[in-house]
Amino acid sequence: MIPEIETKSAVEIKTFQEAKLKIALKYLSENSPFYKRHFEKHQISVSKIQTLEDLTEIPVTTKDDIQQFNDDFICVSKSKIIDYVTTSGTLGDPVTFALTDADLERLAYNEAISFACAGVTSSDVLQLMTTIDRRFMAGLAYFLGVRKLGAGIIRVGAGIPELQWDSIIKFKPTYLIVVPSFLLKLIKYAEQHDIDLNTSGIKGAICIGESFRNDDFTLNTLGEKITEHWQIDLFSTYASTEMSTAFTECKAQQGGHLHPELIIAELLDDHDQPVKDGEIGELTITTLGIEAMPLLRFKTGDMMKAHNQPCSCGRTTLRLGPIAGRKKQMIKYKGTTLYPPAMQNILNNFNALECFVIEISHNTIGTDEILIRIASNSPSDELLNQIKDHFRAKLRVTPKIEWSDKEVIDALRFPKLSRKPILVIDKRK
Repeated sequence: MIPEIETKSAVEIKTFQEAKLKIALKYLSENSPFYKRHFEKHQISVSKIQTLEDLTEIPVTTKDDIQQFNDDFICVSKSKIIDYVTTSGTLGDPVTFALTDADLERLAYNEAISFACAGVTSSDVLQLMTTIDRRFMAGLAYFLGVRKLGAGIIRVGAGIPELQWDSIIKFKPTYLIVVPSFLLKLIKYAEQHDIDLNTSGIKGAICIGESFRNDDFTLNTLGEKITEHWQIDLFSTYASTEMSTAFTECKAQQGGHLHPELIIAELLDDHDQPVKDGEIGELTITTLGIEAMPLLRFKTGDMMKAHNQPCSCGRTTLRLGPIAGRKKQMIKYKGTTLYPPAMQNILNNFNALECFVIEISHNTIGTDEILIRIASNSPSDELLNQIKDHFRAKLRVTPKIEWSDKEVIDALRFPKLSRKPILVIDKRK
């Protein structure tokens, strides 16, 4: 189930996207209160935007714009809105996104071709381990996509290893949709209750929310810890509410594939210009085919690399590598530039750690400070020194690390109304 456009030449894909872009620009200029003002303020004539390169003529849209003018992004009457979702608010206050019936159908199509990209077929059964309520787009998208693909789905929701294993044993799913670190809890539960992981029938996991790959697509510490116990395929999928689109790995597991009919992707530098091939840039997206809240040159805040070589799966589309980090969470620490995922990867090396949280703040002279709170059943100076040595070896710096009670850390990681664990708390203004 590979859409035909995803196997065309780079020139054909570009021509196809430029035709879609013209339709999107015309729609925005006629229906979006925000973009009508945007075009007028910056004296943009949308008819002159003919190529993907011309996009640089249009100033970018930011999360601040959506937070400040949320309702002005809606392009349809309230009577056409079928569903409301909110972002998770990882980098600020949550914003609301409205979806029409056509948008929900697009969401289903996106997830169906994304699951198919990872090798899921209509004969598979998937166990959903994320919430489908709390105005969460991802859980709804997964359900709609599995349904459109014709596969089966078991809606268990987040957490509770006992219930997850009860469903796995009872209903025999073949794939899990899961935050990868939760797989470690499933492994631990299985070991404690004499469940044979590798006869469970699980072929693979569609993983969200956390990176389990290094920059070269090899497994990082988290990925290695999962697969050394459970011989399943791990597929990374990257998406956001703002995009209503997913970049999912295929069987080659060399980055998440772009769907050219759904989204235009740019990687930009600090001056909002495209980065050179192979360089890390901020993913900036233009949505295609969205009715209620389409976005133009929206900066996601996520830093990553693009890969343009054709893939062994037959797709010729751009692929996105693992997220290096979020731009707003970039840390300048003792002359070194850091992103939280690099620190998380180091901490995941230590099985003795039960949990951790990373706090970023400014000190009295305005420079960045890092405090990592860690919890363990067996805290010791020796373990703490091993962790510090690992930081020095891998990142050349050692942040402040201190022991905390697990209950204290869990209270920080699971704030009220949060739909997913918070591993980074940024207190900088």
